[in-house]
Amino acid sequence: MVGNASRAAITSDRRVTGLSAEVIAELVTELGPLWHERHQARLASRPRKRAVGAGAKHRLVFVDRLLATLVHLRHGVTHDVLACWFGVDRSTITRAIGEVRPLLAERGCTVSPGLRLRTLAEVIDYLGASGKTGIIDGTEIRVRRPAAGRKDRDAFISGKNKQNAVKTMVVTDGDGRLLFCSQAKPGSCADITHARQLGLVKLLADGPAVEILADAGYQGLGAQTGGRVITPPHRKFKKNAPDWYEAMYERQRKAHSSRRIRVEQGIAHLKNWRALTRHLGRREHMSHTVQAIAGLLSHQQTADLTSARPM
Repeated sequence: MVGNASRAAITSDRRVTGLSAEVIAELVTELGPLWHERHQARLASRPRKRAVGAGAKHRLVFVDRLLATLVHLRHGVTHDVLACWFGVDRSTITRAIGEVRPLLAERGCTVSPGLRLRTLAEVIDYLGASGKTGIIDGTEIRVRRPAAGRKDRDAFISGKNKQNAVKTMVVTDGDGRLLFCSQAKPGSCADITHARQLGLVKLLADGPAVEILADAGYQGLGAQTGGRVITPPHRKFKKNAPDWYEAMYERQRKAHSSRRIRVEQGIAHLKNWRALTRHLGRREHMSHTVQAIAGLLSHQQTADLTSARPM
């Protein structure tokens, strides 16, 4: 395990974990008891020859497990390097990240110090209650190619980038603050299909009046949601368009793009975390990874906004 001086150096420099020391302290307070509770439940759930608590003790306390997970997500540091850094075996780091990452993913996106959004339904209700505009977009994360002979091997090939990838849908508000990241789907899944599978059409049709901005990949949702999903204007002239139409079309397209660009900025902040630029681990872990990073980033954004407000 790392010493107090090394631990203080990790938490004090935001470049190492991507989070401030205050946010890390909140995570330790919130997740520490939950991790301990689940750990004890695992110990008690299996047949044992010795009492719970007997045998070797943990060399890696929870705060070090959390820090190792944050460094791994932020910089893509391998488990071997983290094992040398924290003075434990590689399997200990692998187990620690596997335990902490789901805890981070379950937290949801922090909107205010007392409010978190964990499901798409909660996001729609929040946007309706606050009167804010939502923006949706899909983003792809490159992953390892599935093994030869796997039945669904071609499902991960993205038609857009021609690479093996998984896709997730991101929802931000009009200011680009993260509100939701969906579970990952294979890269061949179209953006509009993913949105329908998440239940967005039903939530908008049955829920509060909400304005959702989207790109051309979601054209068709507007008609299904009573005009609540706004996409770029259709081009009525394929060729030989009049000059007045070209000017009008470009003006409308740029006006929509200037409002929707905030979601691209929110996705760019996500991709600053190395684990989402190219994922080299198991594809099954991508849902937890992207949701964990989205929750951490939204928490830090909320903390920054709160500290910046005048007293």
